[in-house]
Amino acid sequence: MTTIDRVVAADVAALAAGPDLLVENIGQLCTLDAPGAGPRRGPALDDLGPVGPAALAVAGGRVLAYGPAEALRARCGPPRAVHDAGGRCVVPGWVDPHTHAVFGRTRQDEYERRLRGETYLQIAAAGGGIQSSVRDLRGRSDADLRDLAVARLQEMLELGTTTVEIKSGYGLSYEDEARMLRIAAAAADMVGLRAVRTCLAAHEVPPEYRDRRDAYVRLVCDEILPRIVGEGLADRLDVFCEPSVFDLEQTATILRRGLELGLRATVHADELEPFGGAALAASLGADSADHLIRIDAAGIAALAGSSTVAVLLPGTVFSLGLRAYAPARAMIEAGVAVALATDFNPGSCPIASVPLIQAIACTQMRLTPAEALAACTVNAAWALGLQDEVGSLAPGRAADFLVLDVDDYRLVPYHAGRNPVREVWRDGRRLVSR
Repeated sequence: MTTIDRVVAADVAALAAGPDLLVENIGQLCTLDAPGAGPRRGPALDDLGPVGPAALAVAGGRVLAYGPAEALRARCGPPRAVHDAGGRCVVPGWVDPHTHAVFGRTRQDEYERRLRGETYLQIAAAGGGIQSSVRDLRGRSDADLRDLAVARLQEMLELGTTTVEIKSGYGLSYEDEARMLRIAAAAADMVGLRAVRTCLAAHEVPPEYRDRRDAYVRLVCDEILPRIVGEGLADRLDVFCEPSVFDLEQTATILRRGLELGLRATVHADELEPFGGAALAASLGADSADHLIRIDAAGIAALAGSSTVAVLLPGTVFSLGLRAYAPARAMIEAGVAVALATDFNPGSCPIASVPLIQAIACTQMRLTPAEALAACTVNAAWALGLQDEVGSLAPGRAADFLVLDVDDYRLVPYHAGRNPVREVWRDGRRLVSR
């Protein structure tokens, strides 16, 4: 364990005036604060920043300073509140950059069908999968969907997620995509989560356009995206780029239209086939390319030479009962910026727990616990374009942090399946204590 030997502060004068909150008796502080432009790559992904007996000062909902408790006390004025971390580990709040948290019914029937031998594509071809969630969502009220989303997001918060991306994609019409995005914002606000909304109207082709795919692409580009942007309902757009969904040309058309409208971009890429989705995402400057189970060497090289973050979703592989995970080690060694996310959704991954995702990433993709932690915080923030706001406890960032019920971050993936989070703080306010 390394001891912090200096106080790192955003505003010395504000520190001297006294912080709003001083969190002291931190046994291990993982700030993820390190110099450098861009997300963590290679060996830097394994560097959590200073760790050791420490304290954390907060003012105005933001990190003011951190350092050894005695040194920080000596440099700051009287704090307005003091919180004892009890010798526990403190880390940034989890950032989950890929979820489908607004939906109606769960799909445990499909889970059982997969266990009996049916594949994801076979279930989808028989009317299950995304289309079944579309039919269900279109028939539900806003209040019903909001209540379901609130319960799910509350669970995520209690598991340590403080920033969450939420996609649409179970509406596939302007009216239903728009209400999904409105419900996502309302539910996140009710729970206290920071939310990033992504329009995934190109998640699948709706039944009414089944034999007119290009017409649906035009609808997305000419009506759905412009109206979503005009009403300020989304921050980003996404496309499910696969041979059986949207091909490379259709994906590029939709992404370019979204970028023209001022949306940031991400892509469901190379999940089912090595199709070139990752390379396309990199060429267009997308925030991220997600899934990447079947990415090839060309895709890895394209990501390594770009600012696009590879968001890996090991919970999906685990939940689908597949054997091959995304080649995380090859990506890291090639210099790709890697992040992790839950992909929480009703079909292929009903896992809402970032700690469990870290455990799966460690045991199945051979990430170290430090790499997994960085992938769920600082790199996940880069995947959402929020690196200046969340993902680390650097001075000036939002004071979103977790007090774990352990004294060593490595125990998070080690204790797979349990909730290691004792307290959740967002903007310097405690939202969860257990």
